[in-house]
Amino acid sequence: MSFFEGFQTFNFEEGVPYVSVTKNGVTFNKAVIMKMGYPEYVVLLINADEKKIALKKCTEETPNHASFYKENAKNILSVRWNAKDLLNTLQDMTGWDLSKNAYRIDGTLIKEEDAMLFDFTNARCLT
Repeated sequence: MSFFEGFQTFNFEEGVPYVSVTKNGVTFNKAVIMKMGYPEYVVLLINADEKKIALKKCTEETPNHASFYKENAKNILSVRWNAKDLLNTLQDMTGWDLSKNAYRIDGTLIKEEDAMLFDFTNARCLT
């Protein structure tokens, strides 16, 4: 048995997972993708009363799934959703005016659920 049995290496490249919300779309950074295990599909869950959203890893057969991470030639590790309906829903939920401000919301990995949670009450205004 090795002295280091049970230890795992720390990946300094991942960083802190977050989502940014601007007038142009919703962008999940590379840490979200990496910490969730590069999911090809997710479902977006919204709790408007608590001002939270969650991404939950799923399969293509899951109802209301959304395409998430896809490998690309440029090796870009971020996901951007530009759906106007999503932006309107998030503005309604938060009361934000995305034409004037942009926001960053840190995420929390929920390993046992294969999910990432974002609490919009803890958002930081970027502009």
